[in-house]
Amino acid sequence: MNLKVLQLNESDSYESRSHESHSNVQHVYPEAMFVTDGRINLLVDGQAVAVNAGGMYVVPPGMLHTVVPGSDGTLVIFE
Repeated sequence: MNLKVLQLNESDSYESRSHESHSNVQHVYPEAMFVTDGRINLLVDGQAVAVNAGGMYVVPPGMLHTVVPGSDGTLVIFE
């Protein structure tokens, strides 16, 4: 398992903060995203998903997903 912690502000997107692009990626395994503070906006398989502080979203295997601009907070990704 890999663990990533990202601090985003409203003008960031995940790909601007990462050495690898995370724009519309998909994995063969589930990816859990836990928001420790703020609100993170995701696009998962074409659907908008907002996750508030204390919330978690699990992206099912094979789903295209990305963190979109307007997110503001800390995101912990378990993959």
